[in-house]
This record gives sequence, structure tokens and C-alpha cells, in this order.
Amino acid sequence: MRTNPFASPFIRIACLFPLILLGSSGCGGTPPAGPGVWDVGLLGAAANGAAKDTAIFQNAFDSCAKAGGGIVNVPAGTYLIGSVTMGAKTILHLEQGAIINGSPDMEDYPLTTVRWEGRWVSGHAGLICAYNADEIGIVGDGTINGNPSVGGRLNPRAPVLMEFQNCDGVRLGKFSTTEHGIWSIHPVYCQHFLATNLHIKSTGGNGDGIDIDSCVHAEITNCDIDTGDDCIAIKSGRGMEGLKANRPSEDIVISHCRLGDSNFACIGIGSEISAGAKKIRIEDCTFVHSKTASIYIKSRIGRGSGVEDVVGENLKVIDSTGGFLRINLLNSGLQDSEPVPGEEGIPYARNFKFSNITVSGGKFIEAASISPQKPLDGLVISHVTGVCSGGMNLANMRNVELKDIHITGFDGPELQTSNVTGVGLEGAVPRVAPATSPSGAVN
Repeated sequence: MRTNPFASPFIRIACLFPLILLGSSGCGGTPPAGPGVWDVGLLGAAANGAAKDTAIFQNAFDSCAKAGGGIVNVPAGTYLIGSVTMGAKTILHLEQGAIINGSPDMEDYPLTTVRWEGRWVSGHAGLICAYNADEIGIVGDGTINGNPSVGGRLNPRAPVLMEFQNCDGVRLGKFSTTEHGIWSIHPVYCQHFLATNLHIKSTGGNGDGIDIDSCVHAEITNCDIDTGDDCIAIKSGRGMEGLKANRPSEDIVISHCRLGDSNFACIGIGSEISAGAKKIRIEDCTFVHSKTASIYIKSRIGRGSGVEDVVGENLKVIDSTGGFLRINLLNSGLQDSEPVPGEEGIPYARNFKFSNITVSGGKFIEAASISPQKPLDGLVISHVTGVCSGGMNLANMRNVELKDIHITGFDGPELQTSNVTGVGLEGAVPRVAPATSPSGAVN
């Protein structure tokens, strides 16, 4: 059963300003004046794109939180800021024409402890951050831009555009973003996260759109995301550190989104997923382009834990060089400095169901990189039409069900299998394993 993302603890703020929180067409106007509203223009922000308005923004956030919550309003204008931190029960509202640009100076993003590629490490604070702050939101018709001068620096980690750590009740709605060479939106250890009607553009290596990292009850809906790396990534830590933390990503819904990726996947589940991921639903989405796969479920030996209960329905692939679905549980992603040892370190996978799919592009399914010690248990593929350059390549699975699959345009067999049991496998030809086992990190 789907979780209601608007349920408590967000009710108090929703009552204060419901149209803004819902990201409706009426949220581009000026919020009501009076108590509970801090307008950065009235507080003295230069809004000229040259003078830094960081202190004005931070003072507004601090005053709002101290008063018990409210709205920080940003009128039309161009604002240059460094890293700022939101407090609890605060809504950042961007009026139409409001543009927030990140500072080009790295010293404006203080060093702190961040989650990066599955580990807690030293890194620069994001442009807009929140720590242990419940019932918060960023909404409106404005734009938030990261600065390319500080993107892509990974040691210490560069500042992401937005980062929310250990927050309950995060709502993002309607605004547009650009980022360069680093993640755009990163909730970690959060509950009740909602992103709706966002327009996200993120370019270059590590240019992810939204990274759901050890979060529970998250929904991404009606978003248009175009990235250089994963549009949406679901993570939960890497190696022994992630396994011991035991903070899975769970109950994730991705719906009615338009996703395009230039290098990896539109939706990536993994590879830093040592606490596991489960109850993921993907529905009514269009994948406009991707290089590696539209949906890529990935891990490696030494990660441990696994992925379960993934459902995809009513999906359309317009163009994908890598195809619709790729599963690699052997050697995707960075090698762990402290891997999970032995059989416990072999990732598991179970209960995947994909139906009502239209495909165009590369191989339909590439899912042979799975350990025979832990076969994938339960894969249903049904009601598929389209044109692909290749069919299905499956290995080390049980309880597979294939039905009503009508794809054309490829040479060779439609279905290759090795150590696969189930129904709908008639006509499969034996899969020929590579001459040597793959090693090292792969996409």
C-alpha cells in the first residue's frame, strides 16, 4: 500500500500555506504578509547577482526557526549566496523570477561530514542544507543554480545543490535547478520526502538528479529530470559501514516522471546499497534517453544485503542505448575498502515485476551478472512491445515468468538463459558465458 506523503508531520505548515506546499499553479504569487513571513528583499538583500546575500538568507532562516517556523520568501531578482542552513518548520518560497545562484568561491561552503558514495566523509556543505530539521520545504516558481566553479571537486566532496540530513517531512515543489558535475538533491536518513513538479538539469560526471540515500517513505512525481549521471539514484551505504548502520531505503514511489540520462541510468538502484533497498514502485514514467539502461539495479560482491520488491508498470522507453533493464550484482561500482566478507557479502535480489512496457533502443534485458550462490528469486516480465537491438540475457534466476512479450528488430535469439527456471522460457537458447570472469568496477 502506498504511503500518503502528505501525512503528518507536515500538517501544521500545510495549514499555514497549503497552495505553496502542494506546488499548485497558484504558488507563484507573493505569500501573505505579516507574522510568520520573512521576506529577504525587505530584509535588505541586494538581489543584483553580484553582491553576496548569504548573511541575509541565513538571518531569515534563523529568525524563522527561532519563531517556531514560517515562510522565508524570495521575491523576483538574482541572489548570489554561499551555503545556508534551514531550520525546522520553515518553507523557502521562490516567487516567479527569483533566481538563486551559488557562489563561485569554495570558502563559502564550509567543511562538514557528508554521505558521499556510500560513506560518511569530509565534504563541503551544500548550497541549501538542513540538519535534523523536520517539516521543511522549498517551493515556488523560481530557479536554483549551482556554480560550475565548485562542481566536480571530489576530495573533499564538492558542495551539492541541496542536502537534507535526518529530516522528517521534506517537501520540494515546482522550482527549476541546474547543477554541474555533482549531485543536485540529496536527502539522507530522511523520512516522508516528496519532490513534485521539479525541473532538474544536472550535467557532467557525478551529475545526478535526486539521490535517495537511506530514506524511508519517499515520492518523486511529475518531475522532468535530465542528467549526466543517474536521474534518480537509490542508495543505502557501502560495505561494512553501510551494513552496520542498517539504514535501508524503503517505500519509494517514482511516478509520472520524464527522465533522460547521458551516461548511466534514468533510475539507478545501487550500487552503494549495503543496507538494502525494498518496496520500490516505478509507474507511468517515460525514459527519453539513457546510455547504460533505463533502469539499472546494481551492486557488487562485498556490498551485502540486497534489493527486493521492485515493481514497474506503464513505462515507455523512447531511446536507450543500453536497453530497458540491466541487473549487475557482481561488480558494479567502487570496490569497498571494508567489504562485507563471505557469503553475507553476496547481494541478493528478489521479487521484481515489470509490466505494460513499450521499448526502443538497445538490448531489452541484460541480467546475467548474478551470483549462482544467490540466484535472483522472482522476475516477472509481461505485456511488452517495441523494437530493440537485442533480446533478453538471463542467468542464475528462479521463479521467472515471461509472458506477452512482443519485441522485434534484433538479430540472434530473443532469449538466452543459464541456470534459469520458471515459465515462459520456451525457445530459450543456452547462454554462452564470457571466457573470463569480469573483475573490477563497471558502470
